[in-house]
Amino acid sequence: MGRPRPLLSRLAIAAGLLLCAGAPVRAGAADGVAPFGPARTAGSPTGMVVAATSQAAAAGAAALSAGGNAVDAAVAAAFALAVTYPEAGNLAGGGFLVVRQRDGEVLALDFRETAPAAIRSSSFLGPDGKVVEGASTRTGLAVATPGTVRGLEAVHRRLGKLPWKSLVAASARLAREGFPVTAGLAKHLVSERAVFAPHPESLRLYFPGGRPLAEGALLVQPELAGTLDAIAERGSDAFHDGPVARRIAEFVRSEGGGLTAEDLRAYRPVWRKAFSFDFGRWRLHTMPLPSSGGFLLASILGQLSRVGWTPAMLETAEGAHLVVEAERRAYAERNRWLGDADVVDVPLGKLLAPGHLDVLARSIDRAKATPSAGIDGGLGGPAERPETTHLSVATADGEAVSLTYTLNGVFGNGSIVPGVGVLLNNEMDDFAVAPGRPNLFGLVQGTQNAVRPGARPLSSMTPLIVLEDGALRFVLGSPGGSTIPTTVLQVFLRAGPGGRPLAEAVAGVRLHHQHLPDVVDVERDFPAGTAKGLRSMGHVVKGREPIGMVHAVERAPDGLLTGAADPRGPGVPAAPPVRQAPR
Repeated sequence: MGRPRPLLSRLAIAAGLLLCAGAPVRAGAADGVAPFGPARTAGSPTGMVVAATSQAAAAGAAALSAGGNAVDAAVAAAFALAVTYPEAGNLAGGGFLVVRQRDGEVLALDFRETAPAAIRSSSFLGPDGKVVEGASTRTGLAVATPGTVRGLEAVHRRLGKLPWKSLVAASARLAREGFPVTAGLAKHLVSERAVFAPHPESLRLYFPGGRPLAEGALLVQPELAGTLDAIAERGSDAFHDGPVARRIAEFVRSEGGGLTAEDLRAYRPVWRKAFSFDFGRWRLHTMPLPSSGGFLLASILGQLSRVGWTPAMLETAEGAHLVVEAERRAYAERNRWLGDADVVDVPLGKLLAPGHLDVLARSIDRAKATPSAGIDGGLGGPAERPETTHLSVATADGEAVSLTYTLNGVFGNGSIVPGVGVLLNNEMDDFAVAPGRPNLFGLVQGTQNAVRPGARPLSSMTPLIVLEDGALRFVLGSPGGSTIPTTVLQVFLRAGPGGRPLAEAVAGVRLHHQHLPDVVDVERDFPAGTAKGLRSMGHVVKGREPIGMVHAVERAPDGLLTGAADPRGPGVPAAPPVRQAPR
């Protein structure tokens, strides 16, 4: 197994907080292991936070330094991301959280958005009965009832230690005082300008004078600061009940949507039993439905355990072929059968029964690809972009939080609520708004995932906590829509059974298959020999942009922690400063 590196002494100041900046660990690029460069790493004997921006990671590390636990750190980091990572960090989105307590108990919190009471599948259809282009992604109809603020409050109320007000106030200061626009945000503002074009408030904030904010410019968000101040004082009711809720609802209605103040007032997150299963000596804990991630991991790993897959096959064409074939079958069943189990019957037990997994495994031909057209499932669609964001937290005593949340598309539906300062989600697109039509991420589900008032759309978010022989070992997750489960899978296989150092596992080259389109997506610099082997077996192999953006923490048996941020994105690992013992 890879061991965490010793705590590095170099400390950097970020947002007025101490960041533990570790030396990068470079994997060998010649074999296609690290085409995007080395992961950013840090080590600590006490606690670790890995998030998409330095300010968010630092806010989490500051909470740990102040005596907070992993939940406090996650809450502080998530609120900071709502300010500093508008592409996906949010107050008006939703997500999932898995937490492991010091005593070993694992809990799962579902704060996924829900369909407003007034919205039906027919809401997205025109007079001709066809889906109105962009209705589920760029209009008021795209907005589902947000869950983030209620969710963060629920986990803090149950498990947090530090005062709520102090955790939220840090992000309010960031919004009020501003922060320098990063190169990534500046690039996204240019590439996604069309998303903001119909929304004057978004253009006012991000395109002052008609030009996008440049790298290094100060982004000040006074309206968002005011909303965060109110949340700090009154809790989630400040967002879900009262003037803020009314402003959000009125704005969405003015944009043709169906979200009401009552939808916001009635929203509640749900504590669920974690989706947990074993793979050898590893115990994996993730989200149950409406996340499809747990099912996909269990199905894929269950098939691999039956076809003789071993860690030694990780970088071989034979090993990649077996992974692709297992993914093909798992995604076909995901798209056909899964939905919100609170409102529809899902035959999960049958799909994961040992006998059924035996049948799937026996259907895999070790020498050639199985055409997806011969396997029932969903339809294909457009290429996917890296939206959503994930943060991981762990402490030396075994506490951990794995949190993935989202606006769905990058910057959600592109609109900022005047006077409130929050970007709205476009989560309704994750429902099957019409039979046979792919969503933003190329997935089409059947009636199991149809729009129903109060239902939660099926998701691919896969926050993961992994134990080895009963002890905390890894905390990880990723953005990426339908590629999230396969990204998490490959990092786990490399760092867990494969025994690779965490930084190498995070940086390693990735592939993805989701049944349809019948294509193996691979990242640039994918090993040529492996790609050639896959093609010889009948696979269509296609290069694409980066797959996923993993933020992960590894805990060694002695409690030492290593954080790794994916080189594909701007993530940063951070730790509380080491206190020197008095002489």
